[in-house]
Amino acid sequence: MTRPVLGVIACNRIVGTESAQAVMDRYIRAAMTYADVAALIVPSLPDLMTATEVAPRLDGILLTGSPSNVATQRYGEDGGDGPFDDARDEIALSMVDRMIDAQKPVFGICRGFQEINVALGGTLRRDTSESDELIRHHAPDGVAFDAMFSHRHSVEIAQGGILAAAYAKSAMDVNSVHYQGIGKLAEGLSVEARAPDGLVEAYSARPNGAPLLAVQWHPEWGTENDPDSQTYFHLLGKALRGEL
Repeated sequence: MTRPVLGVIACNRIVGTESAQAVMDRYIRAAMTYADVAALIVPSLPDLMTATEVAPRLDGILLTGSPSNVATQRYGEDGGDGPFDDARDEIALSMVDRMIDAQKPVFGICRGFQEINVALGGTLRRDTSESDELIRHHAPDGVAFDAMFSHRHSVEIAQGGILAAAYAKSAMDVNSVHYQGIGKLAEGLSVEARAPDGLVEAYSARPNGAPLLAVQWHPEWGTENDPDSQTYFHLLGKALRGEL
């Protein structure tokens, strides 16, 4: 049987001296392995294509994490710290809308989790590593790259949700690599997990019948050694097959 085709969004990055469309291999490998799907990279080039052209050709979309932040203007605020990727913002937010219009799955990780919330009318907060109100959601500056993903905290899983059914437990530990987080949760999104400080760490919805599930943590990191992370991608595979 032909496997579903997952779109995986790319970022605009500089490789050497040239611009490139890039997505870290770990996102694609984790999705293809544990969701059992084929994958196509979706370039963030809104001057050359639109989400309307792409969405009909995909069975689902995965919005990945990224070093860049969602631009504050996207949720009605000013300022904020970069780096930004305005072209990715344009494609990602419009892909959310068009995939929902087509009743197709929308999944997000880290930046993707934030993008979906913004696309649906929510806002972000930008102090998750320094606020007196919150636990630290990012490792201290200057640590090695691998050490960033070793920074972890627990999340409480909401009763009656998709994650509660999939994990069959009330809490679990997740990695935490984000400076931005949910400010106002978009209308229609149901909380699936929260950090000990109350920050939303996962949500789900079914707008227009489209399965939607996003997490703030990084299940694509070390997936081969983490059954909980594999479960997230199993859910992605089920959604693309109409089983979620």
